[in-house]
Amino acid sequence: MNSELWIEEKLEDFLGLRIRVDKTLFSGKSEFQTVDVVETRAHGKMLLNDGLIMVTERDEFSYHDMITHVPLFVHPNPKNVLVIGGGDGGTAREVIRHPSVEKCTMVEIDEMVVNACKEFIPQTSSMLNDPRVNLIIGDGVKFVEDAVKNGDKYDVILVDSTDPIGPAQPLFGLEFYENIYKALSEDGIVVSQGESPFYQEKMQNKLVEILHDTFPKVSIYNFSNMTYPGGLWSFTFGSKKFHPLKDFSIEKVKESGMVFDYYNEEVHQAAFALPNFMKKRLGQWLKD
Repeated sequence: MNSELWIEEKLEDFLGLRIRVDKTLFSGKSEFQTVDVVETRAHGKMLLNDGLIMVTERDEFSYHDMITHVPLFVHPNPKNVLVIGGGDGGTAREVIRHPSVEKCTMVEIDEMVVNACKEFIPQTSSMLNDPRVNLIIGDGVKFVEDAVKNGDKYDVILVDSTDPIGPAQPLFGLEFYENIYKALSEDGIVVSQGESPFYQEKMQNKLVEILHDTFPKVSIYNFSNMTYPGGLWSFTFGSKKFHPLKDFSIEKVKESGMVFDYYNEEVHQAAFALPNFMKKRLGQWLKD
């Protein structure tokens, strides 16, 4: 009898990734999605939403380093940061490592994700109780709308979303980014999960085009992640003032004394060196 347990994440009808699982730690269904935490043979604990891999202990640092430290080392003095999504807590964890940050507001729609990660994946969630983290369970789209109405401003906004399905779908629209622009300070930056350059070209095109129509400076940058389809993944970068390379200070990274598992000053610069297939497809919307 074969007692091996594997999970398989499928991308449409042409790709699958199988990972060996030792045991299930949590399984539940919220009003938004199914939420599972499993212990894997080679990737540590893993969070899945609707069967899609969100986080593994082994490679979560690549995603969280790159969504966070790229914009926070470009902005000269980020004090007030907003995270939309990010229920596992890894992005907030990295945000508050920056001593200039006075407050990190995190708005996650699904409380079950937060609670499951607090209990089973402390590697990412351990800083959610830090006094600088203001955790709000709610709709990120509505939160940004209300922020605009209230005149609230953020130096950096990080859209740490899943793919554009289910509760994350409104996070990929023009109206949302128009409100993001209004909620940013006059020199603010937004970085968003930017999909796979190989497998989600249409959605990546749409995101970059929306930023082109909204922000004076638009870029996209890449990072590697073992457990996302294709391995190569992207973040979009929209800015009112600062350029991700021209306004990036290598000295600021060195002087911070911060130690990273993925990010460093060379990786920061290299991430914006796009392969030609991305330049050809996205070049019309990128703005220096």
